[in-house]
Amino acid sequence: MIGANGGGAFLFVYLLCVIFVGLPVMVSEFYIGRKTRKNVIGALKELKPNSGWKSIGAFGIVTAYLIMFFYSRVAGWVYSYVFKALKGDFASINAENAKNMFINTIVGPVPPIIWQIVVLAVVSFILILGVQKGIEKVTKTLMPVLFLLIVICDIRAVTLPGAYEGFKFLFKIDFGMITKQGILMALGLAFFKLSLGMGTMVTYGSYFTKDNNLINTSIRVALSDTVVSILAGIAIFPAVFSFNMEPGAGPGLLFMTMPLVFSKIPFGSILLVLFFILASIAATTAMMSIVEVLIAYYTEEKGFSRTKAVVLNAGVIAVIGILAALSVDSSSLLGNIKIFGKGFFDLFDFLSSNILMPIGGLLTAILLGYFIKKDEIKYELSNNGTLNLDFLINTYYFIVRYVSSILLIIIFLNSIGILKF
Repeated sequence: MIGANGGGAFLFVYLLCVIFVGLPVMVSEFYIGRKTRKNVIGALKELKPNSGWKSIGAFGIVTAYLIMFFYSRVAGWVYSYVFKALKGDFASINAENAKNMFINTIVGPVPPIIWQIVVLAVVSFILILGVQKGIEKVTKTLMPVLFLLIVICDIRAVTLPGAYEGFKFLFKIDFGMITKQGILMALGLAFFKLSLGMGTMVTYGSYFTKDNNLINTSIRVALSDTVVSILAGIAIFPAVFSFNMEPGAGPGLLFMTMPLVFSKIPFGSILLVLFFILASIAATTAMMSIVEVLIAYYTEEKGFSRTKAVVLNAGVIAVIGILAALSVDSSSLLGNIKIFGKGFFDLFDFLSSNILMPIGGLLTAILLGYFIKKDEIKYELSNNGTLNLDFLINTYYFIVRYVSSILLIIIFLNSIGILKF
């Protein structure tokens, strides 16, 4: 998205969205989760019984499904490229072969569905193990590996001739490149990357203990996510510019240009395998976080066993996700079927990232900023008064009440055409 939206200008807007919208909403979702100890639907029902605020939870459930319908397909691409890299399919690749390989990967029709099912099977296996034995154990093992692989790729990228142009593209801010569409996309990306507006942070907040510092945890999550994202950019853009690739290739930036780039540098075949393993780790852990929202809802509200909830949701995602798998490109089997001018893949993406997540975040900000007493918020965020966080809590409350809410309203009204800027 940085490559297609002005480089450093998009990154600048994204960082502002993280600071003034993402962080306050994350703290708010953690507050809701830990205070109620329930899933995203149950939490809102307990926090504000007999009211319409449970619609925030409903938005979260619907959003989680929509994301999984298309994101499981993207994860399937990554898994398939790990397999291709291990087989050595990129050993003597050229630009035309790289493009054709990517098109064949996304068009299918059979391979996309198979890889989607493989991804869901891996995610389901981990989720059935539970939070501590599954999610926590896997992420504690894989996250350091992910970080190490990014650093390895960074070291290779920064030593390439012409790497400076990639740095300049990534970090130079040209305010003329900022567009209203780019602002909306940056906001949606901030929500997507921080797992906001989809119930994830409410769900994980419900697992926190009373001694967790919610504000510090939110800052660490946002900071680490942003740092790793920028490191990923450093791994990609210097290499792209060094070999005169197109930075605005969208998904092709990863799947079409990277095999070609790494095929032209020393130890490229090894680095390429590591690169796609990195991407598969990121995709798997992201899916685990989102599906956990659905699992918590079905186990707590519907009384399902964890295994039954995982299998049911994996089945639903697999079946409806086929629509996304077969509509990625105009040459796909369902590529010519359009709803509101968008194929199923793009429709699921747009509805979740640009509509439902910002709405969920807006409602959360309004709820915490105007309908929950400040003293209650202060009591919970200070861990029953044991933490001296008056300045941070007051700052959070001011931003969520007067900045986050207003920004989200303005951006959303512009996105649906009511407000023009």
